[in-house]
Amino acid sequence: MKDKLSLIDTNILVYAYDKTESEKHRICRDLVARCWNLETEYAISLQNISEFYVIITRKVENPIPIQNARSIVKDIIDFNGWRKINFTQNTIISAMNINKRYKIHYWDALLAATMRENDIFSIYTENESDFKKIRWLDVINPIRWL
Repeated sequence: MKDKLSLIDTNILVYAYDKTESEKHRICRDLVARCWNLETEYAISLQNISEFYVIITRKVENPIPIQNARSIVKDIIDFNGWRKINFTQNTIISAMNINKRYKIHYWDALLAATMRENDIFSIYTENESDFKKIRWLDVINPIRWL
């Protein structure tokens, strides 16, 4: 297993299952496969899983059937290779502070606060602009060079 635990952001998870953009799909599918193959452990928040379900069934160019999305979500929840994290009432206060301090979207601030409370300081995401404002986060964009 990898020493430094990283969180997989919603956009990376969506690209792993949405085949619309083939290169992004390939890169993200291969990244996520490392977790499914027990080569590394990734963290994922319940917020990310919820966002994934909505986006993959409604907001992508070629939505997948709801039953398929439900199966993916259930597999992620049931699989011990994913470290599932969630926010608490105190996380919301922390997120509001991050939102104000770094001037980022609230939902990204909530994710960052959830990560910090779970000692996770690395995120795989395509959303570099907001997360890079947070100095204590290591932001990795696996599809940056496309």
